[in-house]
Amino acid sequence: MLKRFQISEARAIAPTDDPSAPILVYCNPDEAERKQLVEGMKIDEHTLASALDPDEVARIEYEPEHVAVIFKRPKNYSAADNFLFKVVSAGMFLFKDKLVLVLSENVPVFDGRQTLRTASPADAMLRLLWRTSYHFLEHLRVITMVSDSLEQKINESMENKYLLSLFTLEKSLVYYLNAIDSNALVLDKLRNGAAKIGLVQEQLELLEDVAIETNQCYRQAEIYSNILSSMVAARASIVNNNLSWMMKTLNIVTIALMVPTLVVSAFSMNVTIPMQKHEYAFWIIMGLAVASVGTFIGAWRYKKW
Repeated sequence: MLKRFQISEARAIAPTDDPSAPILVYCNPDEAERKQLVEGMKIDEHTLASALDPDEVARIEYEPEHVAVIFKRPKNYSAADNFLFKVVSAGMFLFKDKLVLVLSENVPVFDGRQTLRTASPADAMLRLLWRTSYHFLEHLRVITMVSDSLEQKINESMENKYLLSLFTLEKSLVYYLNAIDSNALVLDKLRNGAAKIGLVQEQLELLEDVAIETNQCYRQAEIYSNILSSMVAARASIVNNNLSWMMKTLNIVTIALMVPTLVVSAFSMNVTIPMQKHEYAFWIIMGLAVASVGTFIGAWRYKKW
């Protein structure tokens, strides 16, 4: 699916139907669109495949007619992911007069409030990198809220599913750390190759801001990952402690029921027993059974079992 965008006079990006638009976005391109990218725009087929491969590492390549940037971005979360926040790859191909963006899913890339001014395709590329770091931060906030909710449920329940969900969130943060670190390396290479790309001083300052934002995002993800790792170990201990407490309670209840059962069973044997013909034999036996339960509970509290 092809989307076209233009840069307005107000230095904002807006959708357009103009075939000569400077910004082209290919969302999950089909075979015809891939052929157009490879043959028409001279994009390397392997690089194009890397842009659609979620396991590909972020990198930058300098081609004769364009600069290829493979970067990592968070995948849109769905309920089917079961608390696993995934990372996907995306590709930006910066030409002299246009920017081609290749995505593996149909997502809005220029929607929402536009806080950064855009005057050229290079500005659009830097803006996308900045938006990616902000997108990671948004997902980190969501992961924090989800983990807080799961902690509360673990404190009130002994089910393993909540603990497994925390393990999944911890796994997601590991993926995010690797992705953000890869993006930071790409930004470093962009700064080192600014002369090849033709970035002006204003764009270099913006690139520096994007690099700072990415580093801050990485540190925040690292803090969340360390906290979540500690919490997972602590919550696992809580679950084991809750289970032990329940087993202890069940044992106490079982013993408390066995004591009066023993008393009643002793007077239920098919032999000659004391008080067999006593007028109040039934109530005496019931009284002994209740007294045995009271004795057991008193001993239990005295020993602080």
